[in-house]
Amino acid sequence: MTIFTRIINGEIPSYKVAENEQFYAFLDINPLQKGHTLVVPKLAEPEANYIFDLDDDLLSEMLVFSKQVARGIQGAIECKRVGVAVIGLEVPHVHMHLIPISKEGDMSFANPKMTLPAEEMAMIANSIAEAMEH
Repeated sequence: MTIFTRIINGEIPSYKVAENEQFYAFLDINPLQKGHTLVVPKLAEPEANYIFDLDDDLLSEMLVFSKQVARGIQGAIECKRVGVAVIGLEVPHVHMHLIPISKEGDMSFANPKMTLPAEEMAMIANSIAEAMEH
């Protein structure tokens, strides 16, 4: 069982941004930028760990769900765009990074990761969730 499955199941706390029957979006605990969000599918065992192994319908639905989350990020975090990255090597569970950016370098995974206080993480997650409602 991956750490993401444990987060989805509520065994590990997370800063939830959005959720539906198929997907869960939560803040990256070591973000590149404030508002850096991960979108993961809620998969039955065994967990898929490569995005292009998903069936076409689930992949399409993941992109549409991610679009809704990205709009929430843009409504809550000052940025020019929300960048999308799928690397998939760090956790063996399909996931998409949504990262608020104002320049290309903001999305470099070589950049140092941020450490934000729990109160700020909760505030960011709530702000994104509220922005998605509008």
